[in-house]
Amino acid sequence: MTYLIAVVSDRIQAENAYTVLEKANFTPKQIMIVGTGYKSPDDLGLVDTKLQGMKRAKFMAYWLVPFGFIAGYGFDLITGLNTFAWAGEPGNHIVGGLLGAMGGAMGSFFVGGGVGLSFSNKDDVPYRQLLNQGKYLVVVEGSENLKAQATQILKPLRPENLQSYVTPDSYYE
Repeated sequence: MTYLIAVVSDRIQAENAYTVLEKANFTPKQIMIVGTGYKSPDDLGLVDTKLQGMKRAKFMAYWLVPFGFIAGYGFDLITGLNTFAWAGEPGNHIVGGLLGAMGGAMGSFFVGGGVGLSFSNKDDVPYRQLLNQGKYLVVVEGSENLKAQATQILKPLRPENLQSYVTPDSYYE
């Protein structure tokens, strides 16, 4: 889904913007208010990137850590390296497996979402953070023409921010 999102500082401004859009023949199906007492960001499909990155990293760890252990154990078994003489033959295989599991854990972090957590896009507007600060979002859903019309209506109301938002699931449609 694609949206036009206007960030306003309080509930009164949000309700005012909603009323102005209604008077311009926008239907309640096309506009909504997100914030305390209204719809939640989950209803809109706003994604918490940190939470999604952690979920992805944990999901990948469930299969990468055991696979890494098996691969490390197998590699040590096949090569017969005696890297840790103090551990003996079965101990070397287990240490190799543990090192493989550590590699799997690192892979799940870096590939599964850790890089996204570390290096976020500076252009992204943190809508959830704005909502946590007590601000409200006035959201218009519709075609590009409808969003352009809504932009012209909302600009005179001087919202703090006004931009388009595309939900991540719509990238795959």
